[in-house]
Amino acid sequence: MRRHQVWHGLRDAWPVMLGFVPFALVLGAQAVQKGFSVIEVPMMTGLNFGGGSEFAAVELWTSPPHVLLIVAITFLVNSRHLLMGAALAPLMRNLSRRQAFAVLFFMCDESWAMGLADARLSASGLRLGYFFGVALGLYGCWIAFTTIGALVGPVLGDVTRFGFDMAFPAVFLVMLAGMWRGPAAARPWLVSLVVAGATHLLLPDGAWYVPAGAFSGVVAAYVWARPA
Repeated sequence: MRRHQVWHGLRDAWPVMLGFVPFALVLGAQAVQKGFSVIEVPMMTGLNFGGGSEFAAVELWTSPPHVLLIVAITFLVNSRHLLMGAALAPLMRNLSRRQAFAVLFFMCDESWAMGLADARLSASGLRLGYFFGVALGLYGCWIAFTTIGALVGPVLGDVTRFGFDMAFPAVFLVMLAGMWRGPAAARPWLVSLVVAGATHLLLPDGAWYVPAGAFSGVVAAYVWARPA
């Protein structure tokens, strides 16, 4: 049964893995342009499995690097994982501590959304086989193609001219479409979008729009979920 779940998760993850390829190539190419070696790129993407924070770190990278600034921005961009983990917590009550830590380490936006949707459909909590089929497929794809990007980046030059960077927002739009439950349920999304956009315009330096958008969305969802 567990093996069937793994293959099911891996099969469902294939379209997202294909979407990972172009912006993984972009990240790898940009990283070597900033001075990363071909070995350092997969080390970064493997130890910090979060594309948004990796793009932010590479963008801020200098020689010598401003370590505290990069750590702070990485924390801000990854702060959404606190809310994502909290959403999964009720579904992980039957897991051991080791299993729960493994789930949280390999969790990214896409595996979180797909694992959460599967858990709600199965009504039996988070299915480890399915989740790791998705998460490990995405993890391996991300590391492999950021490494390939680091290898071919010096040859191709600026890979964004091929439009590869458009895959990043496209993947998230597909995720949102899969989570659509009607206009009323999407109101917190709108609040989060407006607040994040306004914060980005008012505070252009840094990634404060990430926690601002996440926090405002949570508050809006709480307010609208309260009984009248």
